[in-house]
Amino acid sequence: MENGSLIADRRRGTGPTGGSERPPPKGCINSGDLAIHIDRNGTWYHDGSPIRRKELVCVFASALSADREDRLRLVTPAEMGRFRVEDAPFIAVELIATELGRDQVSSFRIDVDEIVTSDPFHPIHVAMWPPTDESVPYVTVRPRIGARIARSVYYELVRRGVEETHGNKKVCGAWSAGTFFPIGRIT
Repeated sequence: MENGSLIADRRRGTGPTGGSERPPPKGCINSGDLAIHIDRNGTWYHDGSPIRRKELVCVFASALSADREDRLRLVTPAEMGRFRVEDAPFIAVELIATELGRDQVSSFRIDVDEIVTSDPFHPIHVAMWPPTDESVPYVTVRPRIGARIARSVYYELVRRGVEETHGNKKVCGAWSAGTFFPIGRIT
């Protein structure tokens, strides 16, 4: 699936923060569709070539927002434009967890070196990836913008997980900042 309007609660994460969007600066030119896309592995491309300078990717990532139709866009003081994302714009590449059980706090380092702590405004959620029907975990980074949790990081989260009853079902999940996040059903 290759578009900038994927279902918000699946990859980008809506959470209780709703759909706030960064308004464009006054005089900002709308450039429409940009020649930028992000593949499922988190590699950023411009005109079909990978952007190899991590510093440049981090600058672009800091200017990322979602519009009212859940399309991702870059907003700078001079211009803004939409671009394509195959899955989520970021990947959670490291779990930083303190304590255990209900006292646990789970933070994630994403591939652009931002740290996101899971809480009610940055929930962890699992969704189906349509091309393969596999369950894929995500964490909300910013309103309507999420990070796919890398498989090894997800396994670490499951290892630290606990069993809870959630809506009449036994589930495996993780506590973080006083909130329980279901991450899998127990069969």
